[in-house]
Amino acid sequence: MPYRLGVDIGGTFTDFALVNDADGTMAIHKQLTTPEDPSVAVLEGLRHLLAAERVDCADVTALIHGSTLVTNALIERRGAVTGMLVTAGFRDVLDIALERRYDLYDLRLRYPTPLVPRARRYEVAERIRSDGTVERALDLDEVRRCLTELVERHHVTAVAVCFLHAFTNPEHERAVADLAAREFPALYLSTSSDVAPGIREYPRWTTATINAFAQPLADAYLTRLEDGLAGMGFTGKFLIMTSSGGSVTADTARRFPVRMLESGPAAGVLMSAFLGKKNAEPSLLSFDLGGTTAKGAIVRSNLPGKRYEIEVARMHEFKPGSGLPVKLPVVDMIEIGSGGGSIAEIDARGVIRVGPTSAGARPGPACYARGGTRPTLTDANLVLGYLDPRFFLGGDMPLSVDAARDAIAMIGRPLGLSVERAAWGIHETSNEDVVRAFRVHAAERGFDYRSGAMVAFGGGGPIHASRIARKLGIRRVLIPPGAGVMSAVGMLTSPISFELLRSERVALAALTPESFDARFKSLTEEAGIFLIRAGIAADQITIARRLDMRYRGQGYEIEVALPSQSLPALLFAELPALFAAAYEKVFSVSFISEPIEIINWKVEVCGPAPTGERYALVGPPARGSARKGMRKAFFPQARDFIDCPVLDRYSLRAGETVSGPALIEERESTAVLGIGDVARLDEHGSLLLAVAEEEHVQHRSFAIAGAAQ
Repeated sequence: MPYRLGVDIGGTFTDFALVNDADGTMAIHKQLTTPEDPSVAVLEGLRHLLAAERVDCADVTALIHGSTLVTNALIERRGAVTGMLVTAGFRDVLDIALERRYDLYDLRLRYPTPLVPRARRYEVAERIRSDGTVERALDLDEVRRCLTELVERHHVTAVAVCFLHAFTNPEHERAVADLAAREFPALYLSTSSDVAPGIREYPRWTTATINAFAQPLADAYLTRLEDGLAGMGFTGKFLIMTSSGGSVTADTARRFPVRMLESGPAAGVLMSAFLGKKNAEPSLLSFDLGGTTAKGAIVRSNLPGKRYEIEVARMHEFKPGSGLPVKLPVVDMIEIGSGGGSIAEIDARGVIRVGPTSAGARPGPACYARGGTRPTLTDANLVLGYLDPRFFLGGDMPLSVDAARDAIAMIGRPLGLSVERAAWGIHETSNEDVVRAFRVHAAERGFDYRSGAMVAFGGGGPIHASRIARKLGIRRVLIPPGAGVMSAVGMLTSPISFELLRSERVALAALTPESFDARFKSLTEEAGIFLIRAGIAADQITIARRLDMRYRGQGYEIEVALPSQSLPALLFAELPALFAAAYEKVFSVSFISEPIEIINWKVEVCGPAPTGERYALVGPPARGSARKGMRKAFFPQARDFIDCPVLDRYSLRAGETVSGPALIEERESTAVLGIGDVARLDEHGSLLLAVAEEEHVQHRSFAIAGAAQ
C-alpha cells in the first residue's frame, strides 16, 4: 500500500505523520529534536514509526520535510564562512542598511551584525545601469584574483555575488558563477539575480548572503538525510517544504536554502486552511503553540495570507527594522517567543516575563528531568494540572512534578507567591503575550477575528486555546486530531510549487498586450523548470500571476492579483480597473487619470494538490468509556483548583459532546475546556469547541488579588 510521510523539525520536538493513501488512516509520532544534528532525530523517529506501524520504507512514496535548520543557523550564526563580491563603491551597503532607526527614542539601538564582515567583502570594478545596459564591463581576471584571495586568505566556503542592478541584467553575475564553477568547484556560490531578483539593493543582497551562508550546512544536512533514507530502503520522492507553503525537490532546496525559512510553521497554516474549508469556516485565525514559539496567521476565503519580505534574527522581537530582511514569498505569520519551553523570569520591573529564551530540547523544561532547572511554560501547565505527568507523549516520557514545582518556586519566592499562583502567572502572561500580538497582527491587516474561528494546534495550542479565544472574543475553536503534530500533517497537503518575483519598472502606457504577455511567459518558463525537473507534467501545472503596481512617483506599491482564467494578453486592457479596485481597497480612493507603473512581476507555478480528503487518526485502542478519571486543575472562573473529568479523545465518538470544565487527552496534547465551554467531536475527528463568554470583571479582580498574595 502507498504511504506518505510528513516530518517537521521544531526547536524542541520533531513530529511525524504517516498517511495511508489507500484509506486515509494516519499514524503519528513525536520525539525530542537532536539539536547537534537534527537528521539523527528524523531517522530515529522514522524507524520507530515505521516499525510500530509495520510499514516497509519501500512502500513510502513521498517524504515531505520541513525544518528550522536555516532559521536556527542564522540566529546562532552557525553557517559557513562567507565572502562577498560587490560592485565597486557599494561595499558598505550591508552596514548602511536602510538608514532607518527602528526606535526613535532608544539611544542604545543595536542592529544585527551582517553575515559577511567588511574584510570579506571584495569590490569588483563593473557597472550595469538601471536600464540593464553595461556601463563598465566585467574583468574576469579581477574576479579570479578576488575569489582566490577569499578562499586562500579568508578560508571562505561560500560566496554571495551582489552587483548593482543585476535584477535587470544578470549577465555579470552569471559570468562570475560560470568562472567559479570551472575554477573553484568546491565553492558554494549564490548570485543575487538568481536568489532574489528584486529591486532595492539591501534586502536583495541580504537575502543572497543568507542563502550563501546556509548553503553548505543545508547541503550536508540533506545529504545525511538522503543517505540515511537510502539505507532504510526509501525510493520515493524526497521533498522539502518552503516558507511560501509549497514543496520543492532536495536539489532546489540546496540551491535556495533561504526558502526553507519558516517551512514548518507554514505547513501548519496550510492545514488550518484545509480544516477551515472542511468545516465551512472560510475566515479563521491559525494558532500554533509549539515547544519554542507560538505562531499566528490569518486565513481568508480558505487561503493563507502571503507576503514577500520578512525579517529574521531580530534584535527586538516586535520591532520591525531590527532584523535581517529576506525578500522571498512567505506565508504571512507572526511569531511570539511563548512556546512550551520558553523560560519564565522576573524582569527589571518585578513582573513575570515568558520567553523569548527557550530551554529547547536540551536540557528542556525542568519537568523533563534532563538537566533543566529554569521554569518554563510547560512546567507551569504541569503544576496547574493541565498535563498528566504519567501520560505525556502517551506515557513514553514521564514528567517530574517535583522538578517543575522547584523551578516555579524560583519565580514565586521573590514575588511572595505560592507555587500555584506563580504557575498561573506564567500561564496567563503567555496568554496575554499571544493575545496582544494577535490583536496587532489582525489590526494591521484589517481582519476582525471575532467573526471567524480559531484553529488551535501544536503541543500547547489546545491547552491555551479556550483562554486565548475568550480574550479575543472568538466563539468557535477547532482542535484537529493529532493537533500536537499538525504541521507535519500539513506538509502532506502541500503541492510541489515554485514562486518567482522579478523586478522590472515599466510604465503601463509603454506596454502592449504582446510585450506584457512576453514578460509573463518568460517568467513562467523560468519558474516552471523547477516543477518539470520534479516530474510534474506540463499539463498538470497551474499558474497564478500577480503584479506590484503604483501610481508614478509613489515610493511603494500594492499587489494586484490577475484572474487566473484568462491569458495575460487578454487581461492587459483590464489592468487599470484591477489596480484601481486594489488601490481603493487599501486607501478608499483611486486616481483614474494618474499614470500607472509596474514594479514587480510575480508568478507562482503549482503542481496538483496531493490526494486525500480525509485523514483518520489511528490512536490506541478505544476504551469502553471515554472517561479516564478525575484530576484537579486550576480554572480562573473558580479562582481555585477544582476536580474535573479527564477524557480519552480516542474513545470519543462522532457527535458526542463534552461540557467544561474538562480535560480531553490524546498522546501529543491536551485540550483544556473552560467552565461553560462545550466541545463536540465531528465526523472528521476534530473537536469543535463553543467557547463561553469571558467574565471580564471577575477575571480582572482575580488577577489583582492574585498579584497581591
